[in-house]
Amino acid sequence: MRPPMSKVTRIGATFPPELLKEFDEIIEKMGYQTRSKALQDVVRLYVSERKWIKEEDTPQTGVILMVYDHDAKGLESDLTETQHEHSKIITSTLHIHISERDCLEAIAVKGKSSEIHHLSDELTTRRGVKILKTTIVTI
Repeated sequence: MRPPMSKVTRIGATFPPELLKEFDEIIEKMGYQTRSKALQDVVRLYVSERKWIKEEDTPQTGVILMVYDHDAKGLESDLTETQHEHSKIITSTLHIHISERDCLEAIAVKGKSSEIHHLSDELTTRRGVKILKTTIVTI
C-alpha cells in the first residue's frame, strides 16, 4: 500500500507567452514530467535562497544583480534615488550595458539583513526591472 500523499494546494498563475515557452523548453530538456513539478522546484529554490531574509539583525554582505530596461519611463532616476537612500549599506556599484535596451547592475551591499532585504524589495518591484537576484554571505 502506498503512503498517503501530502496535501497540495492548486494555484493559478499568468505568464507572458515567451517566458512560458522558454520555461517549457528548459524543463523538457531537464526531463521534468510535469510543469507543476518544475514550478515546485523553482519555488523551493527561491525560498531556500531567500531564507536569509528571516535573520533581520544579522550582519550580511553580498551582491544584488539586477537586469533592467533603461528605456522604462523614469526607472533610471528611481533606481538612482533608491540607491542614494540606501547609501549606508551600498559599498559599490557596477553598471554594464548588455544590449541596446538592457542594463545589468551589480550592487555590492553590507549591512543588516533587514536593510538589504528592504533595498532588494524596493528594486525588484520597480516597473522595468526584469531580473533581480540577491546573493548573500553571512559574515
